[in-house]
Amino acid sequence: MGFAQRLLSNFRQPGNIYLLLLCFAGVALYAATGNLSFHAYTMAQWALIYAMVGAVLILDHYSFYLPPEGNVQSMDSSVYLAAMFVFGGSFALFILLISTAVVLVYNRSIKWWKHFVNFSIYTFMINGADFTFNLLGGKTGELNSDHIYAYILSLSVYFIVNVLLLGYYFLLHKGTIYEFIKNILKDTLFAYLSTLLLSLVLVILIVNNGSLGLFLFLAIGMLLSHAFRQLFNMYNAVSEKANTDQRTGLYSHSYFEEKLDEYIAQAREQALPLSLVMIDLDDFKKYNDAFGHPQGDRLLGFFGQQIKSECEPKEFFAARFGGEEFSIIMPGLTQDKAKAFVDSLRKKINDTPFEGVEIFPHGCVSFSAGILELNKETHDKSQLIDWADQALYAAKAKGKNTVLIYGEDSRLPISLENDIHELEQQLKIFLSKDVYTFKHSKRVYSYAVEMAEVLKLGESDRRLLVLGALIHDIGKLEIPRDILNKKSKLTREEWEIVKKHVLWGKEIVLVTGKFKDLVPLVELHHERYDGAGYPHGYKGEEIPRLARMLCIIDSFDAMTTERPYQETKSFMDALLEIRRCSGSQFDPELADQFIRYMEGKLASSLSDVAVAGSEMADVSPNNGG
Repeated sequence: MGFAQRLLSNFRQPGNIYLLLLCFAGVALYAATGNLSFHAYTMAQWALIYAMVGAVLILDHYSFYLPPEGNVQSMDSSVYLAAMFVFGGSFALFILLISTAVVLVYNRSIKWWKHFVNFSIYTFMINGADFTFNLLGGKTGELNSDHIYAYILSLSVYFIVNVLLLGYYFLLHKGTIYEFIKNILKDTLFAYLSTLLLSLVLVILIVNNGSLGLFLFLAIGMLLSHAFRQLFNMYNAVSEKANTDQRTGLYSHSYFEEKLDEYIAQAREQALPLSLVMIDLDDFKKYNDAFGHPQGDRLLGFFGQQIKSECEPKEFFAARFGGEEFSIIMPGLTQDKAKAFVDSLRKKINDTPFEGVEIFPHGCVSFSAGILELNKETHDKSQLIDWADQALYAAKAKGKNTVLIYGEDSRLPISLENDIHELEQQLKIFLSKDVYTFKHSKRVYSYAVEMAEVLKLGESDRRLLVLGALIHDIGKLEIPRDILNKKSKLTREEWEIVKKHVLWGKEIVLVTGKFKDLVPLVELHHERYDGAGYPHGYKGEEIPRLARMLCIIDSFDAMTTERPYQETKSFMDALLEIRRCSGSQFDPELADQFIRYMEGKLASSLSDVAVAGSEMADVSPNNGG
């Protein structure tokens, strides 16, 4: 059952589905165009086939890495193309088949399905080049300068098919094809072109010198492959130096930001856990003041190496975030497992001697750390970092040398009343511009207070929902007054301006800094559960849960209060509308909880009115004389 579940999970990933379809298509194309008859060739041709297969295997052994990351290049394409130009496409495909079979048998370090993917890609490339060559009147045999355009265009098609097939996978796997194309054009085009053009040299050598020509080409190819390998090793060394913090040996802050995006995308695509740890070296300023900056730098280097030595074997990504603050990305780890690892690291560093540690309060090198596991509520990487940072500073507030998970008593003491008062002062600006929005925000805030209790939210989530509800329409301050107060229906252009208020609101909140954790509610409260909302068209659980709740509250108040050009609904009518749109506009589970709460509240209000009416009847004048 476990294997079946893993298999099903893999097939749900677009990149894996693409590779599977590519393999089927490649095998089908080979069956349609390749020559599977072993009796179709003469002994002389078989000798050349063996020699070319050997050349392919040797050049494959001398392959080298190219940007983007994970892309491997060898000069075996020169052999396939030369075979195609001299003997035809089916001959080249036959060499490909035998070469793949040999590599599949002896190179067990590469997963078997990767051999099939490679085979399929080469099949498409060879067929594309062969079709172009024949279409343009190219003739197999010796190089014909009168049809040089047929050779050049065939090589171009071979290259383009390669880029398209790999580029589409890169698009599905990484989410963008731009970086892939840019890296190929900037860093690897020379290597690709050299390989392709050398195929024409090999044509001349094979036609004029047979196996000897192939041997001479092989020697040249091995030397060039070695040169390219050295070149790209230098490239990687320069890139590594640019991405590394020289003082600690860990990755740099900018590279951490770049890789965090990739890790988040990968974790979400594969439905795997991901934890982020923010670490701060305790009392570093005190150490710097006592021993000077050079010794402080040595302490940073020591601390960085301790982190690196523990993280590298587990393939965790460790970086210097800035100053004495560090970060670790832990793919595949839940927050509890991450905490166990960081606690183990903390104890090891506590027990490792270093000069001058006696001045520290704990008598040893120590650090505080905050952990956050990626979940459906984390909107983007900035929120992930902010929440892990909050847990970190809560750990420092609890006496340092401590590791805390965000959400588990890890928030610093915050006065919710003070925050509400501060935001209310900002909202009062609406009084002079749009009284409706001011009153609407206050009502939505009141509903949020009630729903926080209904949903039994913890302190941190309660704060987010209540403050997010209060400030969710702050971006409407940027909408022109004549549009805000317009009595007739908005034009399409005016409606597009109104829709931008969520992005303007995000910018306003980010500028204040203090309330940047409210951004998901401000930015996403008009997203719809079915993906038809704005500004991003997120759907389902791509939208944070509290933003989905705010969408319901906001819509309910909008339906039940008087607005220009829009009919006001009764509370019961509005609840019916929410029920009707449950599963499309609204999260069905949250909509059901809201409806049940509001229906109970309305029933209670009607009961109170009935009791009051009965009491009034009891004291009517008819009871007196």
